Amino acid sequence: MSIPDFAIEARGLVKTYPANRMVPAKTALKGIDLAVPRGSMFGLLGPNGAGKSTFINILAGLVNKTSGQVKLWGMDIDEQPRAARAAIGVVPQEIVTDVFFTPRESLEVQAGFYGVKKADRKTDEILASLGLADKADAYVRQLSGGMKRRLMVAKAMVHQPPVLILDEPTAGVDVELRRQLWERVKELNARGVTIVLTTHYLEEAQALCDTIAIVNRGEVVVCEPTRDLLRRIDTRSVVITPQAPLDGVPELAGFEGKLRPNGNLAITYRSEAASVEAVLAAVRAAGVQIKDLSTEEPDLEDVFLSLTYGDANAASPIAY
Repeated sequence: MSIPDFAIEARGLVKTYPANRMVPAKTALKGIDLAVPRGSMFGLLGPNGAGKSTFINILAGLVNKTSGQVKLWGMDIDEQPRAARAAIGVVPQEIVTDVFFTPRESLEVQAGFYGVKKADRKTDEILASLGLADKADAYVRQLSGGMKRRLMVAKAMVHQPPVLILDEPTAGVDVELRRQLWERVKELNARGVTIVLTTHYLEEAQALCDTIAIVNRGEVVVCEPTRDLLRRIDTRSVVITPQAPLDGVPELAGFEGKLRPNGNLAITYRSEAASVEAVLAAVRAAGVQIKDLSTEEPDLEDVFLSLTYGDANAASPIAY
């Protein structure tokens, strides 16, 4: 089989959960069209209830789609279900381990579930690649939270899938453990593994992902290279540190300012309509003496909010 251009392809993907006595019918996915390039670090973002978990569960075989087509590594999940799902490894948000097993035993059992022959297993190699070689024979209950997260990644890699899906992998993990985990994941990506990441840490997605899709209310709002996505908001901010404390926001001809808790004055403007020099001229005209200044570019959070929560009908916090 030839290597596909896309690791994951979804066309017209629909999922409707039927009604029951407690809740009405809910269409979680409304014709999703999405293509994840092979070898990419792909971010899948969206508010709670947007449909991310449903999409991942369909890929993993945990939820049956209502209609549409899905291909994993070029294989249709309806025509080649076992082979298609063997092409992905899924790291769930929850840590699911047997605390009475060692990491080596956990990987051996997982490999057995996937039918990996003993001669083909790379248990020790995978543990070493994720920094767990020295803990291979310790009980899982003795591992730190960060090590358990890395063990979850290791378990997802036992059958050497070309695609790895990380569902909120750093939820509840401290800064240092997050850094360690991302170092390992970037190493996997450098070796050719396609990474699909869902996260609520938008700064992570901005720093790590080369392509980002934003899903809202069961639909793909946008799917673009990260650098193009950040260009969608044509706003910049000039942050002024005044020579003397300001009593309030001064009158700025043509601009609006906001006084920050630290006493700095932030002026936001559209780069197509004004310039930094025009902002500074308005500040000087208002009698503000400038001690220091800096500029701020829009970040992924700005884009995310404008495309999702900026909608009055943004998704409900109920997750599907």
